[in-house]
Amino acid sequence: MPSHDARIPFRGAAISTAVAGVVATAISTAVVGTKGLIGALAATLLVLAFFIFGQIALDRLTRNNPHMLMAGALLVYTTQILLVGIVLAVFKDTSLFNTKAFAFTLLGCVLIWTGFQVRAGMKAKLYYVQNDSSDQKDSKP
Repeated sequence: MPSHDARIPFRGAAISTAVAGVVATAISTAVVGTKGLIGALAATLLVLAFFIFGQIALDRLTRNNPHMLMAGALLVYTTQILLVGIVLAVFKDTSLFNTKAFAFTLLGCVLIWTGFQVRAGMKAKLYYVQNDSSDQKDSKP
């Protein structure tokens, strides 16, 4: 898979998640105050960082070996969800920010990222069969 094909779902998911994060931050600030602002902003940045780095890792992992795309995607997604779970467990009892604003913003951003990534992947016209006929014509004596 050429690297520009992997960026198609990435761009749409990142933009929509950032917009959703801004909306969630505004709502959290209006409802909870400064701690809601900090919690929603931290959750938005956390989701964007984890999923952008995951997409970059998947692109590099499958660049030279496109047959490993499904296994790589499952590995990256499982790692992302595991890391988000660890962050939630670490900040469970913090007083630095509002944990409900953090958790709801995190959940919403993860769902929006995943939904837009699936939507963009389904709309992208990606080849799933490689045409090796040009290689066979050249190899004949």
